[in-house]
Amino acid sequence: MTELSNKKKYIADISLLFVAAVWGSGFVAVKDALNTVTPMFLMALRFALASMILYVFLHRKIGNIVKDDFKKGSIVGIILFLAFAAQTYGLQFTTASKQGFLTATYVVIVPLLYWLLYKKPPKLKAFIGSFITIIGIGFISLEGSTLVLNIGDLLTLVCAVFFAAHIISIEYYAKDMNVYKLAFVQIFIAAILFIAIAFITEPLPANLSTRAWVAIVYLAIFSTFACFTIQTIAQKYTSSTHASIILSLESLFAAIFGVLILHEKMSPMILLGCGLIFIAILIVEIDLDVIKNFKRPTTEKSKVS
Repeated sequence: MTELSNKKKYIADISLLFVAAVWGSGFVAVKDALNTVTPMFLMALRFALASMILYVFLHRKIGNIVKDDFKKGSIVGIILFLAFAAQTYGLQFTTASKQGFLTATYVVIVPLLYWLLYKKPPKLKAFIGSFITIIGIGFISLEGSTLVLNIGDLLTLVCAVFFAAHIISIEYYAKDMNVYKLAFVQIFIAAILFIAIAFITEPLPANLSTRAWVAIVYLAIFSTFACFTIQTIAQKYTSSTHASIILSLESLFAAIFGVLILHEKMSPMILLGCGLIFIAILIVEIDLDVIKNFKRPTTEKSKVS
């Protein structure tokens, strides 16, 4: 039974690593698509297609959606909409590599936001992680001898706050709600909001290139539908802390894909800043008490017959 349980955990870890890689590549897909598609229409197409695919494949698990389900899912969906709106607008003015690491600061923001909402102070490591994150952002923002955070970087930090709020809202509402219903309603609400804002604020896309459609379909099927589904299933077999550590690797994948596919350049200062943010994420997420109390199992000496 233990062997079967461990096998499921390994499969869950591999699945979450796949999710992190896809989310990391998603930064590159969005950055590339923004060359031909406006931000809100890009997200409108992504979430509309993702919600349709999600319902077609998982409608039996979703079942009937009552008024209470819709209300709870709508709150989570609005937060999700705000997070992706800030992120997508921001990506027009910064690189996919930088945005990957700046977005990942949500891992540090979660315990601080939880403190603000529930009056439960976080552990000391949360403050240490926050301090290191601020230093890391400083190195990323360093141009010559001055600190410069452009509008894209600032919007990305705003999106990180909303993603932190999104994580907390899912934890709050998922306790007494079908996770498949929650996943569908939040994506559907985000799609409706993106469609409405797109038609109000942006011109209708006259002609989308094949490359843009490939990016949209990729984002809808893999980054949204597949990743939300895989993450939901995988987290049944592993802890949320363990999952967060693996998922935070999306920032590393974003940097790798940004350099390899978009040929983005990362200066030594940006690399140092990204490294510090990644260290801060690990400090916040790794359970130091478990490491401290870890004891190597004693091995018996083999007897010679």
